Formats: sequence, structure tokens, C-alpha cells
Amino acid sequence: MNKKYSIPRGTFDILPKDSFKWQFISDKFKQMMLYYNYKEIITPIFENSEIFERTSGENSDVVKKEMYRFTDRKEREFALRPEGTAPVVRSFIENNLQANGINKLYYIGPMFRYDRPQKGRSRQFYQYGLELLGSDSFYYDAEIIALGYNFLKSLGLKNFTVEINSIGSKEINSSYDQELRSFLSSNFQLLCHDCQARYDKNPKRILDCKNETCRKITASAPSVLDFLNEADKSHFESVKTHLDYLNIPYTVNDRIVRGLDYYNSTAFEFKYHGLGAQDTILAGGRYNGLVSDLGGADIPGIGFAGGISRLLLALEEEDIEIPDNSQIDTLIGAIGTFAVKQAVILTNELRLSGYKVEFFYEKNNIKWIMKNADKMNCKSVILIGDNEIQSGEATLKILSTGKQQNVKFTDISKVLNNYLTI
Repeated sequence: MNKKYSIPRGTFDILPKDSFKWQFISDKFKQMMLYYNYKEIITPIFENSEIFERTSGENSDVVKKEMYRFTDRKEREFALRPEGTAPVVRSFIENNLQANGINKLYYIGPMFRYDRPQKGRSRQFYQYGLELLGSDSFYYDAEIIALGYNFLKSLGLKNFTVEINSIGSKEINSSYDQELRSFLSSNFQLLCHDCQARYDKNPKRILDCKNETCRKITASAPSVLDFLNEADKSHFESVKTHLDYLNIPYTVNDRIVRGLDYYNSTAFEFKYHGLGAQDTILAGGRYNGLVSDLGGADIPGIGFAGGISRLLLALEEEDIEIPDNSQIDTLIGAIGTFAVKQAVILTNELRLSGYKVEFFYEKNNIKWIMKNADKMNCKSVILIGDNEIQSGEATLKILSTGKQQNVKFTDISKVLNNYLTI
């Protein structure tokens, strides 16, 4: 007996009944990227693992617990990409894209993290994201947040919120970390195992812990906003001012720290509160030291990423129907040897003219053809028989109206267009 194979845990098939929804999200995002003059960049799905270790932080959950690593035949260490920013920055440096001035780049593709599968979180997941490299201006912080807001609105989404914060420049991190450790020290033993590990390396991450005990302990923790220097404060105030100019509603949440080491200055998250624990549908921030950390020049950057799965869950929560543009324009039926030949030719001609056409070569039963035209939600049916071959005509039936007429083969494309564009 042949063995049955199952899909790996934490992954999923995107079946035809859903794939058009994924395509719709991708197309909408690409359209928005055109409006904002972003260019697509496509990087490999695996990279040298050191790239993620250096950028995400050796003690981050991504590096310690979640990266899919493997060693190739030459004993080189690689990892399936857990996020999109580091590969884009690596490509930016390697291909000397800084010579182009400000780079506005976007990507769409699969990412991989080993984590406990749950609603809105899979081990292979699909992200859309963007990176702007080459400017430290507060204007781009506001513009990118506005871009994310406008993208979600373009999908019809309403019930989401925008939360922003400034986690400051690297210069203030040590003093804030020291203050945070002092605040947490008396409750160290009550922190979860992960947060105890974060205490020495990066205590800010404790603020983002989902453990209820940890959240209670940090409820009155000192705010990073109180530690900002004058430059950080000025930058953040200018971001907020420009968000006001752009009519983007937001709240300041000083607990936003982001989960990767490379973030600094502006950080933001878009929350959809109907999704449970995994309620962040888009997030990002500044990473002004990342390019130099990976061996490039001291070039600032900012970006965001969002998960397609979570976004689709949010759209379902609001009963937003995604249009299925795969509806067949016409189903061709042929009865008789000569009719089949003509149908083969006509099917090809109509497809080359831009129509969505189906023709079942082995089906020559009118009842079956009409039944399946209805099941497939076709817009029209073209019937060809040997008698029609002699007259040089086919029978065209528009299913929405029931109207039927004989049309010369040479005129079918034009007549079909007239009906389908009404």
C-alpha cells in the first residue's frame, strides 16, 4: 500500500478557491507601490545565517528559536529568510544601489519561522513589505505610515488602529536599558523564562512580552519617551505633525519596541483587535544603523512589513468580499468532427484576443455543456455543430439575459465584446 503524505505542520496549501484573494492583495499592494514610486526587489528565500544573526540580534527569538537553518555540502551555514529587511539591505550593499540616491524598494514573498502554529501565525507565511534607504528625514517616517494606512483603506478595511512610538537613537539605549533593569530587578524571578534571558541582553523586549505576569510587572515601567534626547524628541514631534497634515489618525504607545535589534527611532504597528493575540497586521520602523552593521556605508533606512494571512483574516472579520476576476467569458461546445476542429481554432483566436475561454475537447453533449456553463458561472456559451460549419456561423448565448443569436465566425470576437462590456 502506497504511503500517504501530509503537508508539514505549520504550513498550508493555497487552493484555487482562495488563491485569487492572495493575488488580489498582491495586486493592490503593487498598485500602491506604483503610486509612491517604489520598485520591486526579489531576493533569495535563503541567505547566509550570519546576516540574520547580526541584524536581528543573537539573543532574539528569531535567531535563538525560530530560524530554519541548514548546512550545505560545503558546510556553509544558511537560513531560510525569517524576515525581508536584512536580505534587501544585503542586496542594497552588494549591488551598490546607494549610487542611485534614495532607494524605494518593495517585496512580496514567503518567509519562514519555526514557531507554534496558531491563528494568523504559520511556519511558512507570506509578507509584503517595503524599504526606503538613503534618508533620515522625519517626512519619510510619516509618508510610509500614511502609505500603510492608505493601503489598508484601499482594501476597504476600517477597524484598525495606528500606534506609534520612538524608541530613540542608539545613544540613549544603554541609559534606558539600565533604568529598565533597575525597575525589573525586584521581580526578576517572576518573569517568564524568555524575559529572564532578555533581562541582560535587551530588556526592552520584555515590554513586548505577551505573558500576562510579565505584562503586569511592566505596566508601570519607565517610558522610553522620557529618555529621548533633543534630536530624538524633535524627530518624533515632526513625524506626528506630518501625520496630522496627512490626516492619519494615530495614538502614541510607548510600549512598542519591535522584536528585532536593528530598530531605532520611529516604530509603529497597525493593530486589528478582532484577531486575538496575533493582532498586528502591519509593522515597521527606522533602522538607521543596519546598513553599516552589514558592512555598508552609514546610510539610514526605514520600512514596514505585513502578513497576507492576517490581512485576509481582518478582511473576513469585516465581511469584505474580494472580487474573483477569474469568471470565464465563454464556454465553447462543439458537436461533430468538423465542429471540434473549428472550436479548437476559435478557442485559440479568442484567447489571443484577450478573452477567458474554456473548451472541453472530449465533451460533445449540449446538456452537459449548458449545465457546466452554469456551474462555472460563465458569461456566455458558444455552440458549434456541423450544420453551423456549413453556414459559417455559431450560436452565441448570453447566460445573464438568455439572449441567443447566430453569429458569423469572423464576427464572434466583436459581438462578444459588445455583450461583455455592457
